[in-house]
Amino acid sequence: MSTSGTLHVDTFLLYKEILAQKEEILRHKWIESEKAGKDIGYDKALIDWVIKHKSKWKKAKKFF
Repeated sequence: MSTSGTLHVDTFLLYKEILAQKEEILRHKWIESEKAGKDIGYDKALIDWVIKHKSKWKKAKKFF
């Protein structure tokens, strides 16, 4: 495979990982907002998810 082909595959896999992370963050936002009884906002959900869940999630997923 050529270098540009490899780059294309790596870019696609990175994009796929980013979309999957966003889905998990939005799910986390919904769950935490339900617990709080109000919308906690995307930024707060993002930070909370990264601190509490990202490392376990990333280990469980095999994108690269």
